Amino acid sequence: MSQKNFYLSNVFLIPDTLSKSLFKNICDKKRFSLVYEKYAQELNNFLYYKYGNALNPSDKAQDAFIKLWENCAKVTPEKAKSFLYTVANNLMLNAVKHQKVVFKYQEVKPKDYTNESPEFVLRKKEFLKRYEKALASLKEDERTAFMLNKIDGKTHKEVAELLGVTKKVAEHKIYAAFNKLKDQLEELNKK
Repeated sequence: MSQKNFYLSNVFLIPDTLSKSLFKNICDKKRFSLVYEKYAQELNNFLYYKYGNALNPSDKAQDAFIKLWENCAKVTPEKAKSFLYTVANNLMLNAVKHQKVVFKYQEVKPKDYTNESPEFVLRKKEFLKRYEKALASLKEDERTAFMLNKIDGKTHKEVAELLGVTKKVAEHKIYAAFNKLKDQLEELNKK
């Protein structure tokens, strides 16, 4: 055991037979210095390994020691390590939470205005209502095949596998649905 570690263990504790602290707190500068020397690098490494370097783990470790000094009268030498790790971990978690809030507000917000004319917007809404009604009027298997192909982008083969039919049957259902939609929606015939 090195002299420093021997001193650290003997400064804080009476021999193991009694297992009671000599000191009620760590407000003495020398005792606090010893705690700092013993745990600073270890705490910094712990935060770095757990959270990476993006949120400045060394700053959070230093802040934890500042909190320890501010609360030195309440912290016994035996509880110093636990106090430091708890405070440092909470500081990092708060930084993570803050980072999430920052990212949330940096996201691109969809515009709440449009350059489209009111007539176009109205026609679009009306078309969507008619489109939904036309889709609802299709047979279930045709609608399913059509939606899998056109909305989900599945190939005819994938649609066939999902529906448990042959590729030819899947193609027929997709085209039948499309033709029925074209009959009900004149906008689809313009292409």
